[in-house]
Amino acid sequence: MNGAAETCDALLGGRVMLWQPARGYRAATDPVLLAAAVPARAGQRVLDLGCGAGAAALCLAARVAGLELHGLELQDRYADLAERNAAANGVDLRVHRGDAAAMPPALRRIDFDHVMTNPPYFPADRALAARDPGRDAALREGGLDLAGWIGAALRRLRPGGWLTLVHRAERLPAILAALEGRAGAVTVLPLAPRQGRPAGRIILRARKGARAPFRLLAPLVLHAGPVHLRDGDDFTPRARAVLREGAGLVEFDS
Repeated sequence: MNGAAETCDALLGGRVMLWQPARGYRAATDPVLLAAAVPARAGQRVLDLGCGAGAAALCLAARVAGLELHGLELQDRYADLAERNAAANGVDLRVHRGDAAAMPPALRRIDFDHVMTNPPYFPADRALAARDPGRDAALREGGLDLAGWIGAALRRLRPGGWLTLVHRAERLPAILAALEGRAGAVTVLPLAPRQGRPAGRIILRARKGARAPFRLLAPLVLHAGPVHLRDGDDFTPRARAVLREGAGLVEFDS
């Protein structure tokens, strides 16, 4: 792979260094927030479904030691980067190559305590401006629609295991429909870009087979002030604690 076509970016204030394409699908705040929401404990087994270059798995490993980490990635370029990033960050991440619609046999034999995922954000027929094929494939549903992706994640969970995902707020009704009768204890954290602005994304946590009632949390506001006024970060203190200092999203456990 051509190193000139890549960048090495700092996540969690430099606790994680991530090589990723200079152009194409690039990790931003979503995988960091996703990892912060996973209620994993040392000794548990975690699958990052659609792991990309490994950002979420590596951020989770930086917060919780002693996990057995697996990732599934369809695109070879990103799977290669995930393996390289894991080695560079000293994380034992087993990267499986394949499609969520037809998982590799080795992965189908494993049950997980947690599955975390950032499913493709847009339906297959949605017109996108992404010119890079890798970015388009990461953002657009392929062999599985959203319900199929959630079903694939739930099948990899042991009974009582936790699914944690990040997605666009407009897809929440479809996510809840896909979980109906299969997972409960559903908790949703809206992610608002600024105070008084609608949430554009949500983080959702659900437990396989549970029957506890649905909870909608107060939004996590990501940026301070009504508009961006200066170069650099303008995160709220709470968002900074998660995105730069590696704090977990304790909002889910309140």
